[in-house]
Order: sequence, then structure tokens, then C-alpha cells
Amino acid sequence: MKLVFVHGAGSSSLAFYYQLRHFRNSKAIDLPGHPTGKACTTIEGYVEWVRGFNTARRYKDVVLCGHSMGGAIAQLYALRYPDELRGIILIGTGARLRVHPDYLNIAKQPGEDNSGWLEGQKGYFEGVDSDIYDVLVRRASEVGPAVELNDLQACDKFDVMEDVHNITLPTQVVCGSEDVMTPVKYSDYLANQIKNAREEIIPGAGHFVQLQKYQQVNVQIERFMATLK
Repeated sequence: MKLVFVHGAGSSSLAFYYQLRHFRNSKAIDLPGHPTGKACTTIEGYVEWVRGFNTARRYKDVVLCGHSMGGAIAQLYALRYPDELRGIILIGTGARLRVHPDYLNIAKQPGEDNSGWLEGQKGYFEGVDSDIYDVLVRRASEVGPAVELNDLQACDKFDVMEDVHNITLPTQVVCGSEDVMTPVKYSDYLANQIKNAREEIIPGAGHFVQLQKYQQVNVQIERFMATLK
């Protein structure tokens, strides 16, 4: 089995820093534009790009683990190409990802030298260990507000609420109890709609649960992977 991680809007493979260290032979993708290349403008576009990435490397029995926008990509991949996956892990995501106008506005008006926008980015990483915090902030500034805006607009159009029950793959749903961007009710909906889903809410974690409470998240991923063997 090949565990492949897909990051969220305006993010990068660093979002899975602790997972890559823990799971040998796993792969975290940098989506195009994050920060090199040209970003896709739709979730569908990203699905096809990720599929091409997997195919080019001849990955077999892929378990796709997506955070936030990456979770949207994983859901749509599971709906379109279920035969290419062994299972999916959905972290801090939803079947619909309506984006609050405040997030869109700060990406549209990032301030001088993107300073206002960067302060918002730092807020995402509260509670993350200092060894990785500075690297995350630096990478965020390399990706920049224009790419985040592009991704957030793609998320805002994403809606598989009527289709998600058609996912038949084994599914693990994970969410931080304090996640305000994709609150627990989003994960509850996924777990209720997807027949083979199990759900875990991690106490005290926000949207970047896989960085803030990485040990607990790694345990959940490990348990899930064990059920697929």
C-alpha cells in the first residue's frame, strides 16, 4: 500500500511534516503552484493532476489522505476512480467547503508586503512545535496569497453533499474539536453519509490537527492502515 498525503488551500507538503517522519515510504505531494508551477483552478483539476502524479510513479493500492482542500480532492477522487484507491483519510474537511468571505477578503487584500495576510497564516499554526512553525510560515509566504485565494475559490465551489454517500471505500474521518474552518459537524456528516467510515475527534486541536496533535493523528492513521492489510 502507498500512503499519499494531499495538503489544503495555500499550503504545502509541510502540512504533513510529522506524518512523513512517522510513516516510512509515504509521500506528501506539493500541488502545482505550491510554490512551483501553476495552480489548478478547480478541485476537479487537482484530482486529475494528483491522479497523473500517482500514475506516473506507478503507485498501487493508494490510500489518499487529504487535509481540508486535500480532503475535497480525496473525496472526488474516491467518487470518480474508486478502483485506484484502497481507502481514504479525510482530515479537517467537509462534503461542502463554503469559505467565509473574511478568508477570501484577506487573500484579496493581503496588505503591504502581504503582512496582514501573513499574520492570518501564523494564526493557523498556533500550538505547532517551534521547530516546524518558522518553516511553515516561510513556506506559506513562498506560496503566497494569490494561490491561497485561487484555492479558496475552488473550495467555495466544491459540493458533494448529495454524492458523498456513494463513496464505498474504507474511510477514516479526523477533525480537531476546536476547528472553526471545517467544524466537527462537517466530519459528523461525512461519517454518517459514508458507509464504511469511522470518525475520530481530537480534543483541543484546531484546523491543522495533524500538526498540532500529530501523535494522536498518527495513531488514527496507523489503526486505519492496519484494517486495510
